[in-house]
Amino acid sequence: MDETAEIGRRVQRLRAERGLTQRQLAHPEYTPAYISTLESGRVRPSEAAVRFLARRLGVSYEELATGRPDRLGTELRLALTDAQRELATGAADDAAVRYRRALTDAEHLGLAAEQAEALLGLGDCALETGELSDARRHFEAAEHLLGTAGQPLPRRARAVRGRAVAHLLAGELRYACYLLESAIDELTESGLADPEALVLLYAAVIGPYMDMGAHARAAHAAELALALAPQVADPALVAGMHRQVARTFLAEGRVAEADASLAKAQEIYGQLRLRTDLAHCHWMRGYVHAQHGELESAERELRTAREMLAAKRAVLFAAQVEVELADVLRRLGRHEEASGLLSVLLDLDAGHGAVHAGGAHRLLGLIREERGDTEGAEEHYVQALALLERSGASGDLADLCRLLGDLLRRTGRIEAALDAYRTGLGHRAAPGTTTLGPAPAGPRLPTV
Repeated sequence: MDETAEIGRRVQRLRAERGLTQRQLAHPEYTPAYISTLESGRVRPSEAAVRFLARRLGVSYEELATGRPDRLGTELRLALTDAQRELATGAADDAAVRYRRALTDAEHLGLAAEQAEALLGLGDCALETGELSDARRHFEAAEHLLGTAGQPLPRRARAVRGRAVAHLLAGELRYACYLLESAIDELTESGLADPEALVLLYAAVIGPYMDMGAHARAAHAAELALALAPQVADPALVAGMHRQVARTFLAEGRVAEADASLAKAQEIYGQLRLRTDLAHCHWMRGYVHAQHGELESAERELRTAREMLAAKRAVLFAAQVEVELADVLRRLGRHEEASGLLSVLLDLDAGHGAVHAGGAHRLLGLIREERGDTEGAEEHYVQALALLERSGASGDLADLCRLLGDLLRRTGRIEAALDAYRTGLGHRAAPGTTTLGPAPAGPRLPTV
């Protein structure tokens, strides 16, 4: 039966249940003949007619138009809120169960917006658990669904950002930058320069810029995000922006400002009880302390982050923290403990973050070199080089080539050392650049 006939049947059933005649239902806007024609399925009612009849029958417009009681949509949105809370405070795989159930219900009810929300949630869960191909699939499905429903790019920004983060964690830095820069350009050029969408995308692009050695681009993205932040109402989004901006402050040697940004983010995450994001703040503060030579403080922050992420079973993020923690332990002279942490991270290159697997090999190389095992150190440096070349992490590559070149020079292999140095120089990006071409155009900011 078609939609017109279905609406007619619903009007007839509800009218009968309420003991109304066709004349009583029609008064004062319509005629009894119109109601009769509508109930027989011979006329498609206008939106205005459906809204009038819904008021007369004591039901919502949605229930009369679709046959779906309002409470079902409300219950589904409550279920999505529960799933979001579970992801914020509990384990990602438990939250995924809730999101999958909500997705099934949304598909059954034909609610596209709720389907997309469930898919975005499943993508976030997969990012936490390190299932990067599943994360990309969920984010792509959400973006397609929103696009099919005619939703503008600001509504699709979360899906784009999710896809980019999945590629970033897989070591595909250039493609992550491409996705984010393309979305930023589309937003600014189309006149849809939504502040929340832009802050989300600018904050997300800082990470791959930093890993590629494009520090000037990262600083510019941070500057634009900070300028737009007063227009953003979502506190979690502002906190995430502060967390990423701290990386650019640190790269510029502005340690106090980096720590202040992280403190702001940490306060917000604590209030919102977003445990994964709060763990990321401890992680980043540990990194800041390590860069400032405060190794005991760094160890405390990184161990806190590791414990929080492990409790949430966020395997991939916990592994990345362990790379930073192992470096701190190495610098404290606790080589055995550092090597034990790193040895279990060497499988990360199997689609789970070539940058971090490369970092593990680099640190193992340093430990071997400090112990006088030059052959073992060289082997780890070479493996790290292969992983980082694949990912395009130019800043790390230049440093690694210097380490390898120094080792080769000390062992008398001058020509091989020169080759390593030349390779490192080739990977040094010009200030503010990537291989992607011009940076995305910035939005027009309000003048004060």
